Amino acid sequence: MKVAIVHDWLVGYAGAERVLEQLIFIFPDADLYTICDFLPDEERFFLQGKRPSTSFIQKLPKARSHYRSYLPLMPLAIEQFDLSGYDLIISSSHAVAKGVLTGPDQLHISYVHSPIRYAWDLQHQYLRESNLERGMKGWVAKWLLHKIRLWDSRTGNGVDHFIANSDFIARRIKKVYRRTADVIYPPVDVSSFTLRDKKDAFYLTASRLVPYKRIDLIIDAFRSMPDKQLVVIGDGPDMEKVRSRASPNIQLLGYQPFDVLRDHMQRARAFLFAAEEDFGIAPVEAQACGTPVVAFGKGGALETIRGLGELEAPTGVFFEQQTVQSVVEAVKLFEREMECFSAANCRENAIRFSTDSFCNQFRAFALTKYESFLKDKQYRYNRADQAS
Repeated sequence: MKVAIVHDWLVGYAGAERVLEQLIFIFPDADLYTICDFLPDEERFFLQGKRPSTSFIQKLPKARSHYRSYLPLMPLAIEQFDLSGYDLIISSSHAVAKGVLTGPDQLHISYVHSPIRYAWDLQHQYLRESNLERGMKGWVAKWLLHKIRLWDSRTGNGVDHFIANSDFIARRIKKVYRRTADVIYPPVDVSSFTLRDKKDAFYLTASRLVPYKRIDLIIDAFRSMPDKQLVVIGDGPDMEKVRSRASPNIQLLGYQPFDVLRDHMQRARAFLFAAEEDFGIAPVEAQACGTPVVAFGKGGALETIRGLGELEAPTGVFFEQQTVQSVVEAVKLFEREMECFSAANCRENAIRFSTDSFCNQFRAFALTKYESFLKDKQYRYNRADQAS
């Protein structure tokens, strides 16, 4: 079995790259393809020595810093990879990777982190945050996103089996591609986050500081609760905005190394999470430390956190709206019901999303589908022989 793994782009080590890391572990002899590869040397460890094949976008002007600007060319770029010599193609896709061209005698399994977010249901949010709602640039952006949607819908037909990283994304796949997807949750390195029973009085949020993470919402909520301490770990484009809103009870630590992040996750009273994520790794890492989560009740958080009052052994509290008042009420509810949460239950819930669990499920899924594919292929050949 000759295997190719296709990834959108390589510019850092984030959630999608953690999945890629395990796919390479499962299929160590696979060849790797990606639109562009600008990984720093210190972050290449997870490729396990592989040098991926890249597209023509790799050599375009300013691609290293503005690769996203070449999104209109990415459908063309991904279609230029010649994968005709492979038996099994695995795409890890949140943008265009699933659009590779495959033939009827090849099996294509696509692990989808999300259909292209900024082209589908999050288009209006993307245009608003990019100041592209009006004017000529806005109309050009809308037209390009329209064309990408048409391409994205069509290329869904080239996938034999979809895997979603959550039930939330499986529903999005059903909506966009009219296809059913199996769910295999992405790998979380829960073994690196150890349990701590004793908690301190502060709350924690940790994230890249970008608009959709809604760190500003958490900041504003704690400004209205000056008796409660909040620690914010992370850096990004919104740092100045966050700093300007912080009050004396809010401590901004900026980017911190892993050991500092883990220490704060272990000691925090609760972890705050205000984004609508496809899955959301940070809440799982917090629970692996035995720390409950106060989260926005939408998206993947509903699958990774056991809500108060809905299940036995709850691990968190949800707020229903992305408003200051909703966050404040959720924090107060958490404090009233703190005795309902145990560090052991949080840890037990997090174990469901371990790296081993992902590898075992994905390996079994891929091999089962490939065996079935081979049997069907052999059946077709036998029929052809009989007919001749």
